[in-house]
Amino acid sequence: MNYRSICDLNNTLLKNLHLIPRDIDLIVGVPRSGMLPANLLALYLNLPYTDIHSFMNGYIYNSGTRKQFFLESEIKKILVVDDSIASGSAIKNCKKELKQFEHKFNIKFCAVYFTPENENLADYTLEAVATPRYFQWNIFNHTGLEKSCFDIDGVLCKDPLEEQNDDGSKYISFLLNAAPLYIPGCKIGTIVTSRLEKYRRETEIWLKANGVKYNKLVMLDLPNMKARQKANNHAGHKAQEYQSNTYNLFVESDLGQAIEINKQTKKPVFCTESFEMIYEYESLRYNIKSGKYLPFLRRLALKLRNKIINRKNQLQRNISNTISTTSS
Repeated sequence: MNYRSICDLNNTLLKNLHLIPRDIDLIVGVPRSGMLPANLLALYLNLPYTDIHSFMNGYIYNSGTRKQFFLESEIKKILVVDDSIASGSAIKNCKKELKQFEHKFNIKFCAVYFTPENENLADYTLEAVATPRYFQWNIFNHTGLEKSCFDIDGVLCKDPLEEQNDDGSKYISFLLNAAPLYIPGCKIGTIVTSRLEKYRRETEIWLKANGVKYNKLVMLDLPNMKARQKANNHAGHKAQEYQSNTYNLFVESDLGQAIEINKQTKKPVFCTESFEMIYEYESLRYNIKSGKYLPFLRRLALKLRNKIINRKNQLQRNISNTISTTSS
């Protein structure tokens, strides 16, 4: 499993900027994933840019203007940019579409990421990334999501507020009306949640209303919130389902749980809290000596510290309330 974030994309462009010739007149992005690197390249090289279909109709995006018709005499050399080459079919179709313009323009092609066997399909390729792979900018539209597991709260919808999490009428209202977050553009395999089985009906109503397509919904079979808190096995519950099938990705909101799910299954977990892919628990990715992932460890430490403080404050409030009740 290979994963690249938007930060990785930006860094790859900056590290390889010297490979892009400086006689380019126009950057053309391949919709839609190619528009992100095309825009970044255009900004760094101070060049106008556009998408393929706008280009074919004579329009570009320039500094200070939304759309501007360009003259062929002003544009000679064009760089067509896509985020990646996998099978190569997309860039082949793109070349076919632009073939009618070859007598007017010098057209070159660039792919930020490429599979090693297809490097020769573009004039400029920046980093080899083998499949299977996921990118931050299209992970929720990846065709492989049917082989994935998804959490709900913090992923498909926002987490409930503390006052909504009452295991009663307020919580039911939250379940039916939760604000959506990351709704996949294609069908996903299994939704695995720590929500209680007794709330299946409300959960299914929300999923249908928000267009979430899935094969299976796995919930926690416990009687109430107190039993769930006592069990305190959120990551184990999710890891059990993830491990027992041929899934290749789990999407989890909580960083601590993401690490624990990965630790138990040795399978990748994508965390929406940090937009990081958690790989094998024992790998060098989390080797403190490398220093590369110290920011990740700092965030985890801060999260644990905040949980301890919140728990301490809650205990103090409970003690105060008990004292007040006893006094009265």
